[in-house]
Amino acid sequence: MSEFFPAELAVVLNCGRLSASQRAHRAWTYRTHLPATWAAMRGGELDEYRAMTLVEVLQHTDPAAARAVESRLLPEAADLTAGRLKKKALELLIELDAETADRRREQAERRADVRVYPSPQEGMATLAADLPAGTAAACHALVDQLARMLKADGDERPIGKIRTAVFADLLQRPWDDSRPPVTAHLQIIASLAALAGQSDEPGEDNGLPITAGQLRELLRQLDGLGVRAPEGGSVTLALTDEDGALRATSTLDQLRRLARRGCPDHPSGDCGCAVLDRPEPVDRYGPSAAQERFVRTRDRTCRFPTCGQRVGWADADHVVPHAHGGVTDCANLCCLCRSHHRLKTFAHGWRFTMSPDGVLTVTTPSGITRTTRPPGLRPPPAPAPPPDDTKPLPTEPTDDPPPF
Repeated sequence: MSEFFPAELAVVLNCGRLSASQRAHRAWTYRTHLPATWAAMRGGELDEYRAMTLVEVLQHTDPAAARAVESRLLPEAADLTAGRLKKKALELLIELDAETADRRREQAERRADVRVYPSPQEGMATLAADLPAGTAAACHALVDQLARMLKADGDERPIGKIRTAVFADLLQRPWDDSRPPVTAHLQIIASLAALAGQSDEPGEDNGLPITAGQLRELLRQLDGLGVRAPEGGSVTLALTDEDGALRATSTLDQLRRLARRGCPDHPSGDCGCAVLDRPEPVDRYGPSAAQERFVRTRDRTCRFPTCGQRVGWADADHVVPHAHGGVTDCANLCCLCRSHHRLKTFAHGWRFTMSPDGVLTVTTPSGITRTTRPPGLRPPPAPAPPPDDTKPLPTEPTDDPPPF
């Protein structure tokens, strides 16, 4: 199977690449390891959740061992809870193939990572780490013990909130102060109206002209809101058109220099000439720093359909390859994560095109087309419905008085 198959399947199914890869692997497991389970599910004798439980346990074992476990469990699988079914499958697997159990544990340790998930609770997220069961239990016990000590000392917060605070303190402010400081880069996107409390609409854009006079007005508003670059950090301003298309990016310092300088051709007043726009093309392969800032601000994540890899781990890629005449210009650059960058470069049959405002269209070798828009770009308005030319049928006049 080609390494690029999951990417194409993701576009066909309009889902994430990991989800597509898991579906493909699950289908292969049904075919090679669990054909009787697949038949039972198709016949309505076994529900999908229990079938997937068997796949989860048996997908990495030898097909012969998987079928042996399947033959012993399938007659009673529909009568067992999913938890009980999983436990019995693991017991049988260890009995028949102990080496596979050890191999699964080693594979799980190699895949371990720390992940952040959005929480259904407003403004919250979940930070999770894959750890060996013993290590995870020890870490939780330490956090719980420290939280209970604080509670015993008079902390009135709920114990769960104390645990989360202890966990964050251990990560962000470790007791060993000899370690080097840790810094983070946070991207916050908001309109002026939202910052001023005049609007709660997410993604509202300002549509400001980019003249010297408008820059001075923008700076006045930013100063009124108290917008400042944090110590050791920076602030990037994104100026958009009415439809949300990114027009220019700037730092606060650059904006102040431009506002002081004004228009070089009309220094006496506000002439309406644009003094800030998208970065100019460069005559080389590597984008300029201004182009990098513009493209990453516009795209925010990998632009491949179904992918959401954060922009900090993405490359500014030429949509039309530089080797084939593609210019190093913001209208020909988009953010792609390293995996999808490789796909675009080495996989045959894929086609990428992009409009000047950053709308990316991807066509798979099988002809499926998906389009992604920059997050701030508003979709075009829906066309007006055609006028209704039908006329009501004439009614016969009557001279009879009501009710006739």
